[in-house]
Amino acid sequence: MTYCVGMKLDRGLVFMSDTRTNAGVDNVSKFRKLFTWTTPGERSLVLMTAGNLATTQAVVSILEERTKAPSERRPSILELPTMFQIARLVGDTLRDVIQSNAATGQKADSSFNSTMILGGQIKGIEPRLFLIYPEGNFIEASSDTPFFQIGETKYGRPILVRAYHPSMSVEEAVKLLMVSFDSTVKANLSVGLPLDLQFIEKDALCLGASKRIEADDPYFGQISSGWGDALKKAFDSLPPFKF
Repeated sequence: MTYCVGMKLDRGLVFMSDTRTNAGVDNVSKFRKLFTWTTPGERSLVLMTAGNLATTQAVVSILEERTKAPSERRPSILELPTMFQIARLVGDTLRDVIQSNAATGQKADSSFNSTMILGGQIKGIEPRLFLIYPEGNFIEASSDTPFFQIGETKYGRPILVRAYHPSMSVEEAVKLLMVSFDSTVKANLSVGLPLDLQFIEKDALCLGASKRIEADDPYFGQISSGWGDALKKAFDSLPPFKF
């Protein structure tokens, strides 16, 4: 399993993903699930993946190959003029990969399925964020849905819903994401560190700050222990139940 979050802020887009993949408790590996492309001064793109590892790696490899040898029939994500068209291309590629591997044709509930978060900015256009489904269709983030999660989403969602605000700083957003990921890691063995972090600043048109957060990262350790202590204090401060 995995856990990825893409978040839209007034200042830009923030992305975080874990790196754990496993086929049982005795077969745990690390694979990168956050991928980037950029043409400085023109566009920056981030793609995060969850689901069947072979499917996601095939999609990323196809997209990467087309950036090196684009054609009219097989366009590149570094050439398409809008984020909408890039989202449609990624969705079509995902659907085609699933269909080519499924013996009975493309099925959203097949073992080859995958879900993706795509975000970025092209010069002259606002930053955009998309959630792409196995069927190839997608939805876009808005003021009503300002962040997307894929993978093991339920454990880390409550803190995002309660604390997110589009005007928060990047540093505050990263702190919020770390709390969300810490809650997920503690609740589900299929999600684990290291975590990959990427920021795309609005109108910078280049990849912003990035970081790999290892299991021994001191700040993540502070967040994990501090959040646990804060929850205990908040619980103790609530009035007791009375029959």
